[in-house]
Amino acid sequence: MKKPNIPQKAPYVIKVTAGTYAWCACGQSKNQPYCDGSHKNTDFKPIIETVTEEKTVAWCGCKHSANAPFCDGTHNKL
Repeated sequence: MKKPNIPQKAPYVIKVTAGTYAWCACGQSKNQPYCDGSHKNTDFKPIIETVTEEKTVAWCGCKHSANAPFCDGTHNKL
């Protein structure tokens, strides 16, 4: 499997409302950090995450987090 693109070496810190989100795992989406279908014809698939309450989320921006879809600081090592 290929490695994902790195859209940015920092998290996307976003206040979200309760709902279901599709986090882009390939790094090609034009709607980062969310999936826009750009992964078609690749081995990548979005990670679906359900948020149960309004909160601030640090979505992984480098696409290499071991805690995907959330940032774990891996971008500091890239």
